[in-house]
Amino acid sequence: MLLTAIIIYLAITVAVGAWASKLVKNSNDFVLAGRSLPLFLSASALFATWFGSETIFGASSVFLEEGLQGVMEDPFGGALCLILFGMFYLRPMYRMGVLTIGDVFKKAFGKQVEFFLQPFFMVPVFFGYVAAQLVALSLIFGTVTELSLLQGIILSAGIVVIYTFLGGMWAISITDFIQTAMIVIGLLWVTVMISQEAGGVNEILSKAPEGSFQFFPDAGFTSWLNYFGAWIILGLGSIPSQDIYQRVMSAKSEKVAVQSTYLAGGFYLTFGLLPLFIALGAKVLYPELYLENKQMLLPSMVLAHGGLPVQIIFFGALISAIMSTASSGLLAPAALISENLIRPIFRKKLRDFHFLWILRCSVVFVALVATYMASRDSNIYELVAGASILLLVSLFAPLTAGLYWKKSLQNRGAPLHVYRYECVLDLR
Repeated sequence: MLLTAIIIYLAITVAVGAWASKLVKNSNDFVLAGRSLPLFLSASALFATWFGSETIFGASSVFLEEGLQGVMEDPFGGALCLILFGMFYLRPMYRMGVLTIGDVFKKAFGKQVEFFLQPFFMVPVFFGYVAAQLVALSLIFGTVTELSLLQGIILSAGIVVIYTFLGGMWAISITDFIQTAMIVIGLLWVTVMISQEAGGVNEILSKAPEGSFQFFPDAGFTSWLNYFGAWIILGLGSIPSQDIYQRVMSAKSEKVAVQSTYLAGGFYLTFGLLPLFIALGAKVLYPELYLENKQMLLPSMVLAHGGLPVQIIFFGALISAIMSTASSGLLAPAALISENLIRPIFRKKLRDFHFLWILRCSVVFVALVATYMASRDSNIYELVAGASILLLVSLFAPLTAGLYWKKSLQNRGAPLHVYRYECVLDLR
């Protein structure tokens, strides 16, 4: 019955992608949903940006070993990224009206810099990111079926590619809203179940290993340096990402875009802590499952000890979170490859109809590379962390300089003080 429910859910997701294809009239619709998303779709899409395998599988297993000190990157860094993006980066980029974040670098530093950044820094980070989601989906399929890891990876890639290929950002945004609802309901339901079986929230928290809830590091330069580094890997490293850019810029107005970043940041931190609590409760109640496979603790616990309704809701939430992250992870590099690498070759000779098909073919290409990487490395948390670190060390500083350095703005005709003034208003 659980497998049947999962198949039905996947079929609905693909059907939504097919329906969303009717809304895709041009490349702008495919990449940015025509810049017409209302607040509820924009916020849910941003919330689902990273709420995938690394939050539910990776972060929960790391938390059990290292406590809060081990999960500063996610969910805390993820929430920080959304809020900082809304405060300091969103407005100047939204007003550019460009398709990708690569175009932002082109406006700030010129075509040569933008073209150099694409193949070495902007595009490669998404291969490992998507690979992590494919591994996670495969683990879920392997839990309820007899599929091997590789078979599950191939199946997962095929499903995500279909609805992303058809509907682009429209399909991602609509399915994100449905998937966000599934995530919230599923995590809350399992949290209540775990609390009741363990004798209450306080009982679970009292059995946590010593130091599990230590938020700040011990005294010492090295400890604080590592602590700061954990915050900024995702908190600053994902700011120059096409993934978050395309979700924010799909909002129907600048005001809606700003509001969606704040709402999504709050939701991300709130619900990002629930998998940590659930994992702690599962370890207390079922230590044998924890010792068997730390990454699969939560699904194994629900499958072994939860009733059918709980199983359907929880696995629906898991699949929702991972598919949402994977689909946007496919579209982001596809947009960069098509807009900033392929399109300049044809200059103005390329019609939008043909460019739209180049975008779709690029989605398939990214999926093939990610599938290969997923078959080579199955550590979810490491796959995602590696992607964020590359963005941080290569693109964060140039993007910030490009938006706030006077010389990079003079060709855009906008005084520097305008952006600084608006950021101050946001902080107030």
